[in-house]
Amino acid sequence: MSNIDYMAIADRLAADIVSGRMRQGERLKPQRIFAYEAGIAVSTASRVYSELIRRGLVVGEVGRGTYVRSGAPPLATPLVEPTAAPVDLELIFPVLPEHTGLLAESLGALCGSPGFVEALRPVGAAGTPKARQDAAQFLTRPGWEPDPEGILFAGNGRQAIAGVFSALAKPGDRIGVEALTYPVAKGVAQRLGISLVPIEMDGEGMRPEALAAAHATTPLSAVYLQPSLHSPTGVTMSPARRQAMADVISRLGIPAIEDGVYAFLVDDPPLVSLLPDQIILIDSMSKRLAPGLTLGLVAAPRGLSSRVANALRSGAWSPAGLPLAAAITWMKDTRMAKIIAAKRADAQLRQRLARAALQPMEVNGDPRAYHLWLPLPETWRAEGFVAEALRQGIALTPGSAFAVTSGHAPNGVRLALAAPAPADLVEAVRRLRSLIETGPQAAAE
Repeated sequence: MSNIDYMAIADRLAADIVSGRMRQGERLKPQRIFAYEAGIAVSTASRVYSELIRRGLVVGEVGRGTYVRSGAPPLATPLVEPTAAPVDLELIFPVLPEHTGLLAESLGALCGSPGFVEALRPVGAAGTPKARQDAAQFLTRPGWEPDPEGILFAGNGRQAIAGVFSALAKPGDRIGVEALTYPVAKGVAQRLGISLVPIEMDGEGMRPEALAAAHATTPLSAVYLQPSLHSPTGVTMSPARRQAMADVISRLGIPAIEDGVYAFLVDDPPLVSLLPDQIILIDSMSKRLAPGLTLGLVAAPRGLSSRVANALRSGAWSPAGLPLAAAITWMKDTRMAKIIAAKRADAQLRQRLARAALQPMEVNGDPRAYHLWLPLPETWRAEGFVAEALRQGIALTPGSAFAVTSGHAPNGVRLALAAPAPADLVEAVRRLRSLIETGPQAAAE
């Protein structure tokens, strides 16, 4: 069968998934049965399923089959009654209602300031010398002060990741990542033609010896990792693990990319403080402020900053002037410290509420994070659990969304705790606990 034929079949199945005719968590027919019923060769059916996996619409689990992936396609038809507003435990965008007035006040002041006209003009990835100085001061942590000349800006944190990946690796190159990693990083790498190599993790994150072994097998161009409040597992590297990781990265001589987007919730020294000439820090304003008021931040060593700047420019990932000016305004605002302190307290409160509602079940993660990892018993498969939770009005994310290697995701889900009101969060988590306890058979009845 020709490429056009197998792609046409994949397109039809994709349309069924996107439209909601095939539900999230639904199992596809075994390839031999699908091939027989469709009147095609088994090899062609295999290509169809592989194409759906490539598009991120389904996930293949070794020994279990192929399932419609939760959260991948936008659903045209709801899986819950229209009157039942879903509880969002899928996205981590902490916005405290009491701070919206402060944000509006700050934006109003910016619009009336002399700098407003400048903010409407084009701006590059390097911003202005004053913006770089302000951002460097904002990012400064105990034991580490970034070089203002290495500060660069992107439209958001995702674009910062894209720019740094593009600067450090060319198509066909390999970047090491935690075995469970940020889904956007997976998509960025795929579009850039970069292969991500999953590095084994333990209770403190990426294992240094596993990184060294992967590099010895086939050299890596870089390594990307989340040392603090790793998503989805929530684990944080101890000082000893950070030092061991820095020692291995230094010995291997490869650049590292530290994703510090969640690090504002903790006081842990960044990994870059141990190896400032070899590590690029990526940060963003979306979690600190709001998803609609964001800016990507890159702190790069001088030896790498020009490569990253060129990648940001050529990829059209540079920021717009107004968001840059708004973010810089907030970086210098004394109320930023109060907002961060409030979000830290809010995250810890939500952790306590969620953990209490889940008792006596096992949960993993740092109690300072806005998310936690919930392992599932053998009675549940993560994709099916997510689908059933969504039918009950609760959106969450299965481990397969974070797995670098398809079919090798741990059987668990990430619970994002930031969005619902605390009372709604407790109620939703209790419903999840009940769902786990009753099992899939009872849920289907």
